[in-house]
Amino acid sequence: MARLVVVSNRVSVPKSGTRAGGLEVAVLAALKRNPGIWFGWSGRLSTNVLATREIKGDPVSYVLTDLPKEAYDEFYYGFANRVLWPILHYRLDLAEFSRQDLSGYTKINEHFADELHDILKPDDIVWVHDYHFLLLAKALRERGHTNRIGFFLHTPFPPVEIITGLPHHERIISALCHYDLVGFQTETDARNFARYVENECRYPGDRRSGYMTGERTVRIGDFPVGVEVDSFNKMARRAIRSSFVEGVLQSLSGRAMIIGVDRLDYSKGIENRLAAFEQFLGTYPEWRDNVTFLQITPKSRSEIPEYKQMEMNVSATVGRVNGMYGEASWTPIRYVNRAHTRTALSGLYRAARAALVTPLRDGMNLVAKEFVAAQDADDPGVLILSRFAGAAVECKPALLVNPYDNEAVAAAIHRALTMPLEERKARHNALYDIISKNDINEWPIRFLSALTGTATMDGAAEASSKPGSGTRQPRRLSVGNL
Repeated sequence: MARLVVVSNRVSVPKSGTRAGGLEVAVLAALKRNPGIWFGWSGRLSTNVLATREIKGDPVSYVLTDLPKEAYDEFYYGFANRVLWPILHYRLDLAEFSRQDLSGYTKINEHFADELHDILKPDDIVWVHDYHFLLLAKALRERGHTNRIGFFLHTPFPPVEIITGLPHHERIISALCHYDLVGFQTETDARNFARYVENECRYPGDRRSGYMTGERTVRIGDFPVGVEVDSFNKMARRAIRSSFVEGVLQSLSGRAMIIGVDRLDYSKGIENRLAAFEQFLGTYPEWRDNVTFLQITPKSRSEIPEYKQMEMNVSATVGRVNGMYGEASWTPIRYVNRAHTRTALSGLYRAARAALVTPLRDGMNLVAKEFVAAQDADDPGVLILSRFAGAAVECKPALLVNPYDNEAVAAAIHRALTMPLEERKARHNALYDIISKNDINEWPIRFLSALTGTATMDGAAEASSKPGSGTRQPRRLSVGNL
């Protein structure tokens, strides 16, 4: 039986404390069905000997490689997060390109290819994740590997007019055509890449049949990531009775709670969100001292100057709002920079009257789906969701907002807090049904069946792009026996 080899920058190794963020749930869902290897960085940087070690497990083994420090800094803090990340999020103005960082990015992709070269078997199926490894398939092909190799981008993919602003895009983006299948979160992202292939690479073909590169046919599809809906709901039902959540609720003294949970990143629109909440307090004074906004924001990429500046800006905004509207007995905004467990968050989601999920641009945003999954169906909270999040494609029964429009977001907050129970229940039931039919366990089935040829791209695209139709399984499905 062929193995599934998953490749990502970070790897979540059990009992090690190493986490891979939102990627973890998705990857483990795939590896539960398809025993194999999760390959990635060990978390160790070295200036001398680079070691690679394997942690055997059943059904998942972990192969971890050390990385050279200088090249990793150029790869991760440089090219990946100061060039690719902003451009993929439509922020050409924030990209800071240097040839040295591109060199480091290339070196790390080559190093991963070297290490994979030693462990890959001819019938292995390779699934590469995210913008860190745009060049990896090309490097593996150059080493003679003809395996099925799929790629999934968890971020957005911008239009041709933006992505071509990336220096050397013709070398970097076109390298994705060495994959057999390139997957995206939304139809818009997939369509943007297809347009790039047609306009810049000029390969013949189309989205339906794929694009012929001369060596292979590269196919493009949208495969929106989901969450484990029922188990997350059960977790939330238990967590709301925990001493932690009960303590938070007691401290609110009966006030309504709005929640936001995001990494500290400019793509999340946290500064805009805080300004909108400030607008809400100014426009609807009856809610002063009656609602608290809890914003949980673990720090991210603090080594990058733009992130340090953003941290200062957010803290200043929180201080201004609390200073203007707060009372000795009430703090309008609780701003927390510490990460919380998914269990704790599930309980907080369930306790919240509303969630503010308002990124300026996001590939998917699983907080939106987790908030819906966590709710009490008899008394649900309301999801306020940016129309620029990938989740908005499916979650249309949410209150969709433009995160740049403070007045509109403030009005949505007021509407959420005053929404009649029957409307809240109707919206929640519709949302819960949608995310249940695109459960995380269905996601790897759709992607891997498209990659291995057990489903047509028409079937995969139809199943993944229609809200409420995500559980449709392609014909001749045999992903469990790759």
